[in-house]
Amino acid sequence: MELRTYLVEDNPTIRENLLGTLAELAEVQALGWADTEADARGWLRDHAADWDLVIVDVFLRQGSGLGVLGACSGRAAPQRVVVLTNYATADMRERCTLLGADVVFDKSNEIDALVDYCRSLQVAPASRSAGSSAHSR
Repeated sequence: MELRTYLVEDNPTIRENLLGTLAELAEVQALGWADTEADARGWLRDHAADWDLVIVDVFLRQGSGLGVLGACSGRAAPQRVVVLTNYATADMRERCTLLGADVVFDKSNEIDALVDYCRSLQVAPASRSAGSSAHSR
């Protein structure tokens, strides 16, 4: 079963490469993406039960991934939120975890760990609803 994933990333090259890599190596189904906090928060509000995984960058075109983490605070138990950032310092990891991130990965050297994490989530989440369709931005 594919992992229904929404990506919050403002760099088009990273976004396209990451979605392609995750689709190929970890059976991730991209539901869509946002490059601003407001767009991500709106999508999450409108599709609260439609996703299994959200991957969030900290620095966005507008707003912050930290605000997106706040929008995920009421998520269902099986839903997971991952932060993928170039700024994965110990302080940032702790801050993201306190805001509700399940795990934080460094873009520069932990992509393999992100792929492994996605594979570990392949057990069918209980929150999946039948007939979910892909959504774009």
